[in-house]
Amino acid sequence: MPFLATRAARTSRRGAAALLTVGVVVALAACGSSPTAPSTANLTIGPSIAPDKSAPPTPSVPPTWPLTGVASADVVTRPALTVKIENSIEARPQTGLDQADMVWEEVVEGGITRFAAVYQSVVPDKVGPVRSVRPMDAGISAPMHGLLAFSGGVATFVNAIKAAGVQLISMDLGSKGFERINTRRAPHNVLGTPSVFWSLADANHSASPAPQFGFASTAQQASAAASGTPASTIDIRMSGVEHPIWSWAADKNAFLRSEGSTPDVTSAGVRIAAVNIVVLRVRMDASVGVDPAGNPIPETVMIDSGDAVVFSGGKQIAAKWSKGSVAQPVVLTSASGAPVLLAPGNTWIELVPRTSASVSAS
Repeated sequence: MPFLATRAARTSRRGAAALLTVGVVVALAACGSSPTAPSTANLTIGPSIAPDKSAPPTPSVPPTWPLTGVASADVVTRPALTVKIENSIEARPQTGLDQADMVWEEVVEGGITRFAAVYQSVVPDKVGPVRSVRPMDAGISAPMHGLLAFSGGVATFVNAIKAAGVQLISMDLGSKGFERINTRRAPHNVLGTPSVFWSLADANHSASPAPQFGFASTAQQASAAASGTPASTIDIRMSGVEHPIWSWAADKNAFLRSEGSTPDVTSAGVRIAAVNIVVLRVRMDASVGVDPAGNPIPETVMIDSGDAVVFSGGKQIAAKWSKGSVAQPVVLTSASGAPVLLAPGNTWIELVPRTSASVSAS
């Protein structure tokens, strides 16, 4: 019996050792195997975040005034207001002419010139002297589909402007906003109030105008400035009695106007200046009607095409101009047919007769 008990004890000890050896082997095997992925049964997962595939935000570009191409956060909806302004010796100095977005200079009877001054980005207090319309005013004002303020005019011309879709603001028809001042003699003494003229715009003539010319983003990118030749002086002989001269002033980034050798200033003492000068060589035809002195009233033919010269940044570039209908704006192209771009700012358009006038630049 003692032998059996001792043998049983030894057998028991050998079994325990064997079990211990198996446990160690299993443990070592577990340490050498690949780890098992943790269970996600009880794991709380946060919201899924998709990768941002949206396009980057578009840079904010301020709007531009349509008739000047000048960028501004203050651009408002306002129709173009064209005002007929006299340019005889008795009419000088004019009022508010320096604040126009565009000025068209046209030869009328007797060789004197008259202005069609267009306002939209600036609201002058007063403008004038306001005078009568001419046959080319329909072609100038119609593309802007705005207002035309004037005092007097041959019925044929007035009716043509109205038929072109322009709202008439006429002193003769009793429109508000006109006054005669006592410091000048009639008919050179009529001033207009643009804010009143704009208040008269009807529902069909309240929108801002379409751009009349193409504008570069910067003055340096304007066609003439970028690829033109220097032009510090522009000498224009519109007729035997009208001789405007424009001189480049680099410190002002503009051309300064003179009437002959006399600096051209407004009634407020402001020198007339323009960022762009556009010279259009135009055909002059005999028109219907005569002025009070018996002089025939000529007509600048607007629906036509011809040579042009564009000045910006103290430089000039040759161009072509065309206008397909009364309602279409003037189109400026280079010799290669590419659009000619102006510098942002105001523009004077000189309608220079082809056969009886001259233009030179140096």
